[in-house]
Amino acid sequence: MSDFWVYFEVGMRHVLNIFSYDHVLFLIALSVPYEFKDWKKILLLVSLFTVGHTITLLLSVYGIIVVKVNLIEFLIPITILITALFHLFTIGKSAKNESINAIAFITLFFGIIHGLGYATYFKSLIVGTSDSKLLPLLEFATGIEGAQIIVVLITLIAAYCVQTLFRFSKRDWTLVMSSFVIGVILPMIIESKIWIR
Repeated sequence: MSDFWVYFEVGMRHVLNIFSYDHVLFLIALSVPYEFKDWKKILLLVSLFTVGHTITLLLSVYGIIVVKVNLIEFLIPITILITALFHLFTIGKSAKNESINAIAFITLFFGIIHGLGYATYFKSLIVGTSDSKLLPLLEFATGIEGAQIIVVLITLIAAYCVQTLFRFSKRDWTLVMSSFVIGVILPMIIESKIWIR
């Protein structure tokens, strides 16, 4: 298998990992208020995450930044909570174009935070000179982008099915899914190691 597929697969598995579902929860929280017709907005948001994630991995791999793991593991569920709460409290608001800027910032911020959380493991995967680290990083980012598109597509299909077959309104779908994400993420925040001194 070529190096591209190795790092691409690592990127895919990073997102589509049943034991590390925070990434999937964020993508669900991010995409629940959108429909297929909003595909450009969703693709922009997913790409912003990948950009943030890649920038911090790049800075970490080259030793420019180092952050405490406990802090990052606390901030990851916080960003998911903020996204879910944002959609919960903006259900049905008419100013969706203005709110895309807030969500874009949150998404970029989550990418930055999540990249820091994965940096230690990723640094152990890449060995060699500075010149040989950039290409694997971009291959990994491509895998992340692909996996995120898969998760968002599944979320959009589920939304379409629930809203069409079961006659859920878009508002009810957003309310239920945002509440679900909040219910799953709160125990992660409460059980965070940051509370232990």
